[in-house]
Amino acid sequence: NEFRAERAVQALFRLVRTRARVRRGKRVLDVDSEEVVPGDLLLVESGTRVSADLRLVESHALRVDESLLTGESLPVDKECARVLPEKAPLAERLNMLFAGSMVASGRGFGLVVATGMRSEVGAIAGQLAAVPREPPPLLRRMERFARVIGVAAIGLSALLVGMGSLRGEPLGELLLGAIALAVSAVPEGLPVGLTVALAVAVSRMARRGVVVRQLPAVEALGSCGVIGTDKTGTLTRNELTVERVVAGGLSCEVTGLGYAAEGSLVGRGKPVLPAEHPRLFRLLRAAALANEGSLSRRIDDSEGWEWSGDPTDVALLALAMKGGLDPVELRDVHEPLAELPFEPERRYAATFHRDEAGGLTCVKGAPERVLEMCTAELDDAPESSGMRPLDREQALAQVDALMREGYRVLAVAEAEASEPLEPGAAPPEPSELVFLGLVAMTDPPREGVTEAVAACRRAGIRVVMITGDHATTASAIAVRIGLMAPGEAVVTGEEIAALDDAALGERVADCVVVARATPTDKLRVVRAWQQAGELVAVTGDGVNDAPALRQADLGVAMGRAGTDVAREAADLVVTDDDFSSLVAGVEEGRVAYDNVRKVTYLLISTGAGEVICVTAALAFGLPVPFTAVQLLWLNLVTNGIQDVALAFEAREPGVLDRPVRPTRERVFDRIMIERTLLGGAVFGVIGFAAWLGYMNEGRSVPEARNLMVQLFVLFEIFHIGNARSERISLFRLSPRRNPILLFGTLAAIGLHVGALYLPFTQKLLGVAPLRVDEWVTLAAMAATIVVVMETHKLWSNRREPAPAEATGIRAGGRG
Repeated sequence: NEFRAERAVQALFRLVRTRARVRRGKRVLDVDSEEVVPGDLLLVESGTRVSADLRLVESHALRVDESLLTGESLPVDKECARVLPEKAPLAERLNMLFAGSMVASGRGFGLVVATGMRSEVGAIAGQLAAVPREPPPLLRRMERFARVIGVAAIGLSALLVGMGSLRGEPLGELLLGAIALAVSAVPEGLPVGLTVALAVAVSRMARRGVVVRQLPAVEALGSCGVIGTDKTGTLTRNELTVERVVAGGLSCEVTGLGYAAEGSLVGRGKPVLPAEHPRLFRLLRAAALANEGSLSRRIDDSEGWEWSGDPTDVALLALAMKGGLDPVELRDVHEPLAELPFEPERRYAATFHRDEAGGLTCVKGAPERVLEMCTAELDDAPESSGMRPLDREQALAQVDALMREGYRVLAVAEAEASEPLEPGAAPPEPSELVFLGLVAMTDPPREGVTEAVAACRRAGIRVVMITGDHATTASAIAVRIGLMAPGEAVVTGEEIAALDDAALGERVADCVVVARATPTDKLRVVRAWQQAGELVAVTGDGVNDAPALRQADLGVAMGRAGTDVAREAADLVVTDDDFSSLVAGVEEGRVAYDNVRKVTYLLISTGAGEVICVTAALAFGLPVPFTAVQLLWLNLVTNGIQDVALAFEAREPGVLDRPVRPTRERVFDRIMIERTLLGGAVFGVIGFAAWLGYMNEGRSVPEARNLMVQLFVLFEIFHIGNARSERISLFRLSPRRNPILLFGTLAAIGLHVGALYLPFTQKLLGVAPLRVDEWVTLAAMAATIVVVMETHKLWSNRREPAPAEATGIRAGGRG
């Protein structure tokens, strides 16, 4: 754990190890980022990775990608003149640049105020290195279990030796009996069986998009009661999409997701053709022309799309193409002459064009700013191109309504002129524009996320969105995916900072959205859940997520968009960044734990039977029914092969419909203890009765031991069917559901039969072939384990009915 923490910290600092341009005195120097010190003036431009925290002194159209630190997907507009409150959240410090962030566009310079461990990224590194890691839940359970088994084996062996000594029995025989008892009690095949069960789950998870970095983390995912998930890129696509267009009285829904120009405009349930609505057509045209992005089909893949530029521009190009417009053809018809790029102070972008009719100015930007420049709007009537005075209040009301739904809203306008702008002339500030309408966009939820959240709810898992984004945006997405009800309260980073740990625990006990969260906020929230007894899984992809990923019982990093820092801090990696894949991993984690229980039950119940049989024989003064070598053969070979094959058992129906296991639940819960004791009792009582009968018949000890070995081999073969499910009858479980178990059982039988006839193994194990009538008698005795355990399953299902889906299974399906 310490090694992984160190690697995560190293990956964190690799983000800021770059070259930097600094101004010292009258000289501009190109230095290594490690040589930057507080007091330097650091120069940044498009494509520069910022190497220190700095206060902006000058900026020009400066936009910075801070997603690694804040989780926000869109670049942030920076303003050197902005004055902020002293305790402004990191995501709202618009006059600051932070180490590790990337300049998306523009240029500027600022005064370095913090470097290294004193920077924001350094603070995250300090938190990351300081977070201790607890062993995974399965390891904690198995450590407790191993201690119990070890103490019980030693204690029982010592007790029998002491009792035998008091009776005056030979010490040599007592020691042999004690060794046999210890060998019976210790499940030698359990480490291999558990490892195989977890390895099988790792393979199954990988096929469903989850890569496991630590083997015990497989089961932990199935045990978690809370999943704290990032929003951007995990619950959402991380691709801006225009979903609504309002052109006066015409309101359209836009189908299709992401940056693929596949979809259409729909109004009142019917397709809307921009060619039939002049205002809508001109809105789409202006959105495509006031644009610096590009969007086209991939040449090598007709089904894929490639894009470049600002996400907002690409989303507007996709909108225009869905409406049937071709941006390339538009630029050919309307020749670009000049532009006013978007700047925070300006709050709009404008392009100036020349066409056959004269000049055309296209503007997009913040609604309040664009509306200030508008004096008129187009008539809504189809086939009409007449003007009417702008109803600014109505337009602002439409903006407000869309923003309350969590949309990012842009206004679009244009102006036509008889003469175009003179080539080379400085573009003027647009005025007397014609307002065309509003465009509402969002980062939409991924396909299947709503269903995945519902599946978590059925499984008793609480899903909580933890994001650096605004509360309005976060709550809008949460409502869409069914995570929260409209109007439900959102916890913000500002609230968290004002609460002590006790109050925070109460505040986040039932919350579903945490917005504007800093790395420290995420860490404190995760700790609050853990202190409340929850097993917590946390997803993340950025530097800001690393401390919480490491603190969580299970850290889950994103494979595509995730940083090396997040992956080093995590236990699992979701390869497609999709929350639905994580839910599939939860299912596989539960299946893994089921198979761990099955493997454990098979070995422990068999071992318990051997212990009862050996203990009873010693208590009655009889010879030990098995030699140590025979017990090892039973535990490691005949039972061990089947035990490993049992780890490949397919999932049972209704795995995700079960409640979450309590964090302190032991591997042996009530039903497992009942089944183990009952199975062990059948093994032990019938086995001892047979041994007592053989001794009373006057059989020799080697001959009787040979019969006992064959009896217990048959017990194990019958019992493997009982172990395949706690609730479902073995007669309803087709062998085709687990062909590896079928072939493993046949292999175990083949090995044992071979051992009966090979001279070397006959001598080593003390075994010999039996007559047919002896096999029939032993098989009838061993079959009692099936009758008893089937009766127990029937009684258990009546006592505690399982969900209907959990007790039904297809005869030949793989589950």
